[in-house]
Amino acid sequence: MSSLFRTKPIEQSMRDTDAPGHRLRKNLSAFDLTVFGVGVIIGTGIFVLTGQQAARNAGPAIVLSFALAGVVCALAALCYAEFASTVPVAGSAYTFSYATLGQFIAWIIGWDLCLELALGAAVVSRGWSAYLQALFHLPTWLAGDLARPDLGAAFIVAALTVVVILGAKLSGRVTGALVLIKVAVVLFVIGLGLFFVKAANYTPFIPPARPATKESGGDAPLLQVLAGITPQHFGWFGVVAAASIVFFAYIGFDVVATTAEETRRPQRDVPWGIIGSLVICGVLYMAVSFVVTGMVPYGDLDTAAPLAKAFDLAGQGWAASLISLGAVCGITSVILVLLLGQARVSFAMARDGLLPPVLARVHPRYGTPWVMSAITGAVVMVLAAFVPLSELSELTSIGTLFAFVVVSIGVAVLRRTHPDLPRAFRAPLVPWLPVVSVLASVWLMLNLPVITWARFLVWMVAGLVLYFAYGMRRANLAAERPDDRSAPATPSSS
Repeated sequence: MSSLFRTKPIEQSMRDTDAPGHRLRKNLSAFDLTVFGVGVIIGTGIFVLTGQQAARNAGPAIVLSFALAGVVCALAALCYAEFASTVPVAGSAYTFSYATLGQFIAWIIGWDLCLELALGAAVVSRGWSAYLQALFHLPTWLAGDLARPDLGAAFIVAALTVVVILGAKLSGRVTGALVLIKVAVVLFVIGLGLFFVKAANYTPFIPPARPATKESGGDAPLLQVLAGITPQHFGWFGVVAAASIVFFAYIGFDVVATTAEETRRPQRDVPWGIIGSLVICGVLYMAVSFVVTGMVPYGDLDTAAPLAKAFDLAGQGWAASLISLGAVCGITSVILVLLLGQARVSFAMARDGLLPPVLARVHPRYGTPWVMSAITGAVVMVLAAFVPLSELSELTSIGTLFAFVVVSIGVAVLRRTHPDLPRAFRAPLVPWLPVVSVLASVWLMLNLPVITWARFLVWMVAGLVLYFAYGMRRANLAAERPDDRSAPATPSSS
């Protein structure tokens, strides 16, 4: 049992970053990390969830829902920022938990991140294909919801996998160009939409509450099953319910932490990248939701393309194609950053021996984990081409929230076990802030359907089988002498 919870010394994690054949190239700046964060956060959330949740749950108060969700994300972001600046090693929450909570928990969170990032990339690829098909009126057998296989989704994954292999700096430049386009489109929506805002559409700002249809079976939220709580539409409960859904529009800032090892000055730049991208996206989300709900009655926004419909109803249909172009660019950058993050997490696990070491090979010219990047791209490409993933998309959300819980707990543990460790960034109000972050994340997890929890548990069981069959026996720490593992750590100059 003691071997399950052996921790990897932080100093050893730092030494591993310079191991021959496993050294990633350090060429990212705070600007690059912020671009990555904005690139992965702004995607389907701002183009879809804004209108849908205004129509179904919150009305014009969707602005408050985005603000509330942003606060919950900020709690976890502060914990991520402290961890990433203290332990600037590839792997994000996996690496952090290995240093604080032990190998077993690290494996669980690493396996969980594989689910979050790979499945998220596949789901978003299908969305990219659907937008592309609608924008260019492509044949339905080639791309879009009806295509089997979805060659459009497979193409974009293959193309972006090549970009990921060619280097993190190139990935940052491509992401930067795409982010520039989609932020310009978002600002266009805000700027033009303000001319069509009608004050009457904001009344009532918080519509009166009314009971929602009670779900049954696997579609019922776990909270409803456990506590018998019947959800409501609108009112303050509706605002909170909408926040639990639009929260997932913020998912992605944690991917910035996976690139810490490739950052020139990680202790300073990673916190800036995480917090900066979250603040930028939060402001844009609230501004767009305010403008769109002011342009048309919120009940007219329950569609897969609410922004385009708002401009159509305002007599500005010419703007719809421009918005669709922004959606395509936005989703492209999301896929790219998710593929990059997935490869880094698996690379860190392989370098620690929990996965076959061949997966940790770094390209001699490009300085990227090319083997893991290629495998990740192949798996995601197959999933995106052949599997209808709409019902599985919530697995990405539960995986992210679980990672938030582990990182928040880890920050408090690391403060207690390594109080003198140099910290370039310190999260405020520890341990109270991590406690609130854990409670908020668990609350949002309880609002997910029972079937999502069941699928998540199946994935976790499969991961445990792999861990006990391979990872626990082959891990690098398992090959060390017990006295080596228990020797006191010396401060690292890194």
